[in-house]
Amino acid sequence: MPEVEPTSVKIDPAAGEGPDAARRHDDPDSTVTLSKTKRLGPIGWLAIIWLGLVALMAFVPQLFPVPGLTERFPDALRDRDFGPTAGHPLGFDTSGRDLLSKLVYGTRASMIVSVLAVTFGLIVGGTFGLIAGYFRGKIDTVITNAFNVGLAIPQLVLAITLAAVFASDANAGYGQRVLVVTFAIGFASIPILGRITRANTLTWANREFVMAAKTVGARTPRIIIREVLPNVAPAMFSIALLGIAIAIVVEGGLALIGVGIPADITSPSWGNLIATGRSQMLLGEAAQVMTASLMVFFTVLSLNYLGDVVRARFDVRDSAL
Repeated sequence: MPEVEPTSVKIDPAAGEGPDAARRHDDPDSTVTLSKTKRLGPIGWLAIIWLGLVALMAFVPQLFPVPGLTERFPDALRDRDFGPTAGHPLGFDTSGRDLLSKLVYGTRASMIVSVLAVTFGLIVGGTFGLIAGYFRGKIDTVITNAFNVGLAIPQLVLAITLAAVFASDANAGYGQRVLVVTFAIGFASIPILGRITRANTLTWANREFVMAAKTVGARTPRIIIREVLPNVAPAMFSIALLGIAIAIVVEGGLALIGVGIPADITSPSWGNLIATGRSQMLLGEAAQVMTASLMVFFTVLSLNYLGDVVRARFDVRDSAL
């Protein structure tokens, strides 16, 4: 028999194996698409820089050259001039306090509430989503129906209800209100985080490596934690970033109707800065509302963009496996 000369096929590691992978490797449009999904781009880096500044404002606000929260400036009150001046680029509120200082120190409460709420929702919803997607059957039916009931209730309405029931008492302290608001937003985020986790778990639970782990007798908790969870985690992280963005908006909405974080002068939040700034708008001074709203806008925009980047970067298609 004539000797057959072996042939080699170029394989793109990012696109999987096989003839289709070789075709995608030779396709310039496909290569450009794959390379673009791996790059952040200038907008991505701007989003990271902005979120880095937000993190610094939340955890080490002392790094920023702003006055103390309780410091008042009598000249602004005397002249009734609350606009920007030297050393105070955003001006003052109607009490003579520096607006930039309130924005910087208000970052902590907003971010702590949002991050902790989504973390709570991710842990609870993610756990039930993993269980539902892995075991399927009756367990999946019960858990999925519970998620569907939760999704039928608007998130803001559910958060308002929980916050109004558990933190409407006039004697409720600052810590209690923050805890209740965090729990309310976190509880409202459980269904959507759980559904996303379940959907991705269904995709990965029947992969070959999972079947192989079952064949060699690996225990179910180990399979879920070691085999399924690492592959589901990117989608969970992506939706968690979007969840934090939504939680920031919900916190502001709760503050506007009076059931959010209380307007404590020593621990403000972006939401209650917008809520308490409405009185300034009546006086023609809308700087507090506008600047706090812009902080929320740019933070939500950055989180949404990075969430899409994470989803695109780790999006694994069946044709590439």
